[in-house]
Amino acid sequence: MPITQSAKKALRSSAKKRIINDRIKKAMKEAVKKVTKFAKEKNPTEAKKSLAAAYSAIDKAAKKGVIKKNNASNKKSGLSRLAK
Repeated sequence: MPITQSAKKALRSSAKKRIINDRIKKAMKEAVKKVTKFAKEKNPTEAKKSLAAAYSAIDKAAKKGVIKKNNASNKKSGLSRLAK
């Protein structure tokens, strides 16, 4: 357990940040799963529609620092190949 006042505050703020980061990461993963589901069902029109939402979620995660920029680019290129 933290002892000093600043350590207690750091613990509170990191707990809040973890919740926010988990929410962003979950939204991104759900959007990616939706695209892969449509791609595996051989439904390219729906896959391309959900691709825009997945790009948006990935970009938001990269902007917030939940994932790194190159990781976001890698995910986006993989999804675009899958959705074709």
